[in-house]
Amino acid sequence: MSKPGSLLGALAALVSVFVPAWQASAEEYVDVALVLAVDISRSMSPEELQIQRRGYAAAISSPEVVRAIELGAHGRIALMMFEWANENHARVIADWALIETQDDANRFASVVMEDQTRAQNRTSISGAIRHAAAFLNDLPFLADRRVIDISGDGPNNQGPPVLGARAAALEKGITINGLPLMTKGGVGFQFNIPDLDEYYRRCVTGGPGSFVIPVTNWDQFPDAVRSKLILEIGYRPPERERVIRAQFRVEEPYDCLVGEKIWKRLREQYYWDP
Repeated sequence: MSKPGSLLGALAALVSVFVPAWQASAEEYVDVALVLAVDISRSMSPEELQIQRRGYAAAISSPEVVRAIELGAHGRIALMMFEWANENHARVIADWALIETQDDANRFASVVMEDQTRAQNRTSISGAIRHAAAFLNDLPFLADRRVIDISGDGPNNQGPPVLGARAAALEKGITINGLPLMTKGGVGFQFNIPDLDEYYRRCVTGGPGSFVIPVTNWDQFPDAVRSKLILEIGYRPPERERVIRAQFRVEEPYDCLVGEKIWKRLREQYYWDP
């Protein structure tokens, strides 16, 4: 007759085989849960989409980024990537993964490079923020910080206004960073605005430690992504609030509906369907 202890041990071993890996890690802490939201709207050419994909893969697997992860309090991050365009398009490229070692980073980068994509209509940054917040809500780890990282080459022109989506994310304690792609040319040049970096700063990004890194030339893209990841991974929130002298910065009002207005004007000019 088998002993009760041995039966329990065998049962536990059997159950563990069928427990999904993410559930087994659900109580694991990470320094940051980072969502990479990648623009694949039709204003991006196939060549630009490939440059973007290669740049992210190279940055994620770079020794500098892995070193930044190792220096964190927990020495690990949670990472996922999805593509966005219109407000209903949110396709996962690489699902949540625990990145702790160089091998982890290389595997994630391989998944990114193996994926194929096709450009989609419209640009809904508000939709991207909403989808990214939902992915963070389903995070299978415990994170000290939650960050949405948005790259895009134009302002919001579809879906709800971006300010409302940003406010909802910030209210949940999520930080939003931006990588505005201010490159020249492309099929969607008519939707471009010359101060996209300012648009991202004033209308899209926010939260503790938030920042914007503009890209004006595709040659800059790999370095910009690597720098951005290092900043996001290495950010340390202040242990306590410090009392500082109040400073006032008066800025001219900024029109965060500029993208919607461009779309409306072009639609009326060329008699597009709503």
